Amino acid sequence: MEVITPENIDEALGVEVRADQSHVVSPVVKSLAEAYAFGRRAWPRLIRCDGQVVGFLMAFFDFNFARPVAGPDLRSGLWRLNIAAAHQGHGHGRFAVDAVAAELRRRGTTRLTTTWHVGHGSPEPFYLGLGFRPTGEMSEDERVGELKLQV
Repeated sequence: MEVITPENIDEALGVEVRADQSHVVSPVVKSLAEAYAFGRRAWPRLIRCDGQVVGFLMAFFDFNFARPVAGPDLRSGLWRLNIAAAHQGHGHGRFAVDAVAAELRRRGTTRLTTTWHVGHGSPEPFYLGLGFRPTGEMSEDERVGELKLQV
């Protein structure tokens, strides 16, 4: 995992998912704009494997996307996950989720939340395969899932 810097921002912006997935995940440029707007609540990172950029992730800390205003049910979790089309299916997504889980454990959090679109091209099978369980909530048009973390 690598912090986004002026030296690697172009590499981050070059991460593109498969064309059939572009409707279920926002492009990296939007994520970086949101990271700027949300400040310390956002945790954008570049994912490298053997020196090559394979993806981008952004976590969030102590925020509640399910409600318009942050309330007592503050959450932390995975906000965005973009694995480059050519690098999917090689464990980089699992690595990214594990990295976010490790950071949350380090911060004392016991659950990791995320959201995903349902329907064609949905990453739902990926998240369910990692142990995420739907909470029954929706955040806008996305299903909310959570993964219990062992501390």
